[in-house]
Amino acid sequence: VVGGGFDGLDARTVLDAEKSLHIDIEHTLNRFVDAVHWGGWHWLANVSDYYYAVMHFIIVIAVLVWVYVKHPLNYRSVRTALYAANGLAAIGFWFYPLAPPRLMASQIYIDTVVKYHTWGSWGSGDVAKVSNQFAAMPSLHIGWSLWAGITLFMLSRRWWIRALGLLYPAVTFFVIIGTANHFVLDAVGGVVVLVLGFFIQRVLSGRPAYTPGAEYV
Repeated sequence: VVGGGFDGLDARTVLDAEKSLHIDIEHTLNRFVDAVHWGGWHWLANVSDYYYAVMHFIIVIAVLVWVYVKHPLNYRSVRTALYAANGLAAIGFWFYPLAPPRLMASQIYIDTVVKYHTWGSWGSGDVAKVSNQFAAMPSLHIGWSLWAGITLFMLSRRWWIRALGLLYPAVTFFVIIGTANHFVLDAVGGVVVLVLGFFIQRVLSGRPAYTPGAEYV
């Protein structure tokens, strides 16, 4: 459950860069997630693992459907930004394969998925066999959660939905670091590809992605 037997050059480079910037909080959050328990049940690690495995599917699809139904005039623009970010991330995975912290042999990270036998995550069982284990940079979990959060904040008129939109990427950041699935700089990479995704959308459409109440032809 500690380390995964692999220490890629890129992973060490990323970690060294974070140490020089004093943003290497991975060990602290990983230990915290593992340590929190109630009556012997490590609920925070288990919840975080399942959150990491399934929440992005649920939220991204739900937000896409919500925009299509409630804000159809904004649907094409926000969908284009999301697709563009995904495409850029795929290029990043191809040119910069990066092992997540949980796979580093020389560092003492706790693989919460393996330790607590969480079903369905990239690091578990049959899922690991068909998934890309070296696609940590950029973090699409951050890109997707930030896209969903911004979309909810910009298009919803209800304060609590807008608040949840702001909270969602923050919680996602905590989860991806606490479960040792990403470095902090992976999250920065996720923000970068999303920003570029919105830039591509703006270039293609000639208008902002979010214009509440606007009439588009």
